[in-house]
Amino acid sequence: MLVLLLQIVDLLLGVARWIIIIQAILSWLVAFNVINTYNDFVRQILYALDRMTTPIYRPIRRVMPDFGALDLSPLVALLLIIILQMVVRHGMAQAMLAGV
Repeated sequence: MLVLLLQIVDLLLGVARWIIIIQAILSWLVAFNVINTYNDFVRQILYALDRMTTPIYRPIRRVMPDFGALDLSPLVALLLIIILQMVVRHGMAQAMLAGV
């Protein structure tokens, strides 16, 4: 049961990781005017991704200093997710070895 729970947490962390990566890439494409927000579909995707990532970025932005136009909170969030995934995967390995 514990292994199943840890696998679900690992899956959710992986999904969050991809959401952050996609949101960062799309924000760069908008910033460099490769895609524009006049398209309703693009605007809806950006809005949805922003709504999903804002709760993750908010605590990080409170702690980090302001770098002006450079936002490093997605990078910090990705590093934290990778560390959490490593901890979860180690826990899964330990639980599997213990036979839980």
